[in-house]
Amino acid sequence: MKKGIAFFDFDGTITKKDTLLEFIKFTKGSFGFYLGFLLNLPYLIAYKLKIISNQSAKEKVLRFFFHGIAIEEFNRRCQEFAEQVVPKLVRTKALDEIERLKAMDVKVVVVSASPENWIEQWTKRLGLELIASRLEVSGGKVTGKILGKNCHGDEKVVRIKEVYDLTNYNIIAAYGDSGGDKPMLALADQAHYRPFS
Repeated sequence: MKKGIAFFDFDGTITKKDTLLEFIKFTKGSFGFYLGFLLNLPYLIAYKLKIISNQSAKEKVLRFFFHGIAIEEFNRRCQEFAEQVVPKLVRTKALDEIERLKAMDVKVVVVSASPENWIEQWTKRLGLELIASRLEVSGGKVTGKILGKNCHGDEKVVRIKEVYDLTNYNIIAAYGDSGGDKPMLALADQAHYRPFS
């Protein structure tokens, strides 16, 4: 019997918007969001110019907005965001495709560069598996650093292969929307680039 597995990027593929940005707006308000990004503009420009890595730029932003917040409080806000905002961001076509694959007994895995904290509840509710970036916690508080590597680009493939033996699957599908998903798409027999937009 054929076994299938499908890997879905989250931000921009399943969702209409980047959930990290939406989470910052949700927790800090529009004024705090725009002020924070204005103050972090040099790092964002440096990333766009490829002077610093995706991970470095992301950690600068995470540190600015969330450094020192107790993990219990952070996770509480993540849960609120997952319940109140994430469902509104999900693309209907993506959800339909996930349900179609599940009905065919295909294992569906969300692979995201965003922190697992606000995606996990959504994936659990739908019975999906999750591989995502992990945030460092020290002394019960968020540091703003990513534990290990940001789950982006080639790291998506590394993390997938750590968890799944792909030789066990006859069909491998992948869904993504950006350059950071291309290594993951290259793993697949069936690669779907921006299929829902």
